[in-house]
Amino acid sequence: MPDPAPLWAVPLLPAALTVTAWTVSAFDARSMAPGREALRLLVQQPRVTRAADVPLVRLGTTLLPVAAVLAAVVLPLGFRPVSDLPDGIVWFNAMEALAWAAVWLTGWGPNSTLSLIGGYRFLAQGLAYELPHMLAITTAALGAESLRVGDVVSAQAGMWFGVWMPVAFGIYLLSALAMAFWGPFDQPAGVDAAGGAAVELSGADRLVFLGGRWLLLVVAAAFSVPLFLGGGHGPLLPGWAWTVLKTAVVLGFLVWARRRVPTVRMERYVELAWVVLTPLAVAQALVVAVVVLGR
Repeated sequence: MPDPAPLWAVPLLPAALTVTAWTVSAFDARSMAPGREALRLLVQQPRVTRAADVPLVRLGTTLLPVAAVLAAVVLPLGFRPVSDLPDGIVWFNAMEALAWAAVWLTGWGPNSTLSLIGGYRFLAQGLAYELPHMLAITTAALGAESLRVGDVVSAQAGMWFGVWMPVAFGIYLLSALAMAFWGPFDQPAGVDAAGGAAVELSGADRLVFLGGRWLLLVVAAAFSVPLFLGGGHGPLLPGWAWTVLKTAVVLGFLVWARRRVPTVRMERYVELAWVVLTPLAVAQALVVAVVVLGR
């Protein structure tokens, strides 16, 4: 096994890749440069709607990046995570529940109709993507016969799981977009609801919430690497470099999908998730189970 990354470098992975994602987005001619947008929000005069529950809004906006950071503690940079929990895959999935709560509280707190619509939309989207998403990540755990993220990486020394679990990998990428309400699944913060859950946010609150959304997207992209792309396994480069490179490629694809794939209507996505994606995920899990039993 290649040498692990220095321990001090491990917590820098989410932050470094968030900067990468913002840089990639700056090349989109229809988006404002991320640095300028951040400065604008920092100096923006905060506004509060009538009868808003300000502490609830602050809790929701803060909880979103916190959930992403907590999910990232089981991400290995190369072959060394911050915390190699024996049930790291379950931990990652559990942290998504915090993201659900964060978006819901952010939508509920301002006492605004459009904001509340965004919160409800995220709950509906979560109920749609969570089951195929959970099946996809547990399929990778089944292939490694372990819930420890490090064991999943070690099991891919010969072949990446994304090669012989392509359905689970594809479903995971779709659910990563939905988890960060990004691209075709951006209705919780959609323009048709004037920004949805984020419509009433301003100043630092908006910056923290949108930054948390970016970080959630980065962490979701990064987690696909140990699950399906072999983690730090690769020739010539050290393990940590392969992890960063693979994550950047996945992240670039997800950012690209934002402008290239049209928004999916909520009811159609729910139907797709329950009628198509869930049976496909179950079938993929059964195939992997047969292979594992035949070893």
